Amino acid sequence: MAGDRGGIELKGLSLKQPWAWAIFHGKDVENRTWKTNYRGRLLIHASNSFDAEGYQWLFERSRELDILLPPRSIFYMGAILGQVHLVDCVTQHPSPWFFGPYGFVLENPCLFGFPTPYKGSQRFFEVPDEVIFRIKANGKV
Repeated sequence: MAGDRGGIELKGLSLKQPWAWAIFHGKDVENRTWKTNYRGRLLIHASNSFDAEGYQWLFERSRELDILLPPRSIFYMGAILGQVHLVDCVTQHPSPWFFGPYGFVLENPCLFGFPTPYKGSQRFFEVPDEVIFRIKANGKV
């Protein structure tokens, strides 16, 4: 089934909620302790973990970040939510979302209409063909 991808390598990246949500609501830099040379399309996966301290941080800065943070109960978890383009990996960035030491600069976030359940993994992971097929069936990728 690798031919179904049309030669496109699709990687995923898992984030705890509410950070996965934030990618589609203004968060243009994803902070990591490791650097990458990868550039290209990246599927955003919401892990099964919720970062309560991160939620509080977002709540306290929601006006500054110009976001309307939803209640905790509505966050999807354990699913691929959408895609972005990873365009750079930096050690400095003017974005209020950058903390470092490395920042993955993200552009063109696209939230899918239907989350696709998936377990995810640490760091970048290859998205299996059957998951790509399910996402395509919903009219995405």
